[in-house]
Amino acid sequence: MGMEKPQIVIIGASVLDVLAHPADAEVFQTGSSPAEEICLSVGGDALNEATVLAKLGKKVRLETIIGADRAGDYIRGHCLENGILLPENCVREEIPTGVNVVLIDKKGARHFLTNPKSTLRKLTLKDIAVPFPESARIVCFASIFVFPELGPEELYRIFSQAKAQGKMVCADMTKRKNRETAADLKAALGCVDYLFPNDEEAMLVTGRGTVEEAAEELRAAGAAHVAVKCGARGCYLLDGEGGRWVPAEAGVRCVDTTGAGDSFAAGFLFALSEGKSFQECAEYGNRCGARAVGVTGATEWL
Repeated sequence: MGMEKPQIVIIGASVLDVLAHPADAEVFQTGSSPAEEICLSVGGDALNEATVLAKLGKKVRLETIIGADRAGDYIRGHCLENGILLPENCVREEIPTGVNVVLIDKKGARHFLTNPKSTLRKLTLKDIAVPFPESARIVCFASIFVFPELGPEELYRIFSQAKAQGKMVCADMTKRKNRETAADLKAALGCVDYLFPNDEEAMLVTGRGTVEEAAEELRAAGAAHVAVKCGARGCYLLDGEGGRWVPAEAGVRCVDTTGAGDSFAAGFLFALSEGKSFQECAEYGNRCGARAVGVTGATEWL
């Protein structure tokens, strides 16, 4: 595996998801509740993005950690089956692999039970192999704010290393955990070519009341291109040429929103690696996200 030449490097979490659909609070009163679907799927922002990209035909290296347990074995088997390159030293004897319980309500919204002591939260700077492979044109950090030990300074070190190697740097985020602001991330964001938070994440980290204002704040903090994911509204793009909305795909039946943002990101990265424009990348990202919400699980749409 180590000798192969990846086109894209994805950095972040790899876990297993146990998904139940539909689920509601009634189970806590009744003790038992029927579900139409209960299934096991790979999950975690980085593994989801890597999986979609691999299924679309890209060679991907995944910088992540997993435990020395059955869940970790499942993830390694999945990566081997899909041609996703893993670091040889990604297994951690002392940390269990992250397993999320994902309860999906009748409208497709997700509710997570997670284990913060698992690999889901334990990635550190020393776990990320640098320099990045020369063959990779794109380096994507799958979620800012997921890992407590990868704060603004560490993100800057990762992103600046990628920029020094001439890579395109992309990043996604989750909701901030410790009242972090866009100003706190200014050095790191100054290295980011494409940033794709969702609307809630963008407004929280900027303190702004609208998607458009949040995008302006993130671009002012340094991100060259900002694509804010807004679910059924589509996405809002902002770059040096101004802002515009890209509408969502029409006629989408929402079953499960798990991994929809990751599928958007993967679709965006795929189009970017094919030399497409910012607008075209967002359109393809919307298309992938729309397909993802039509099925249970993050990557089962491919």
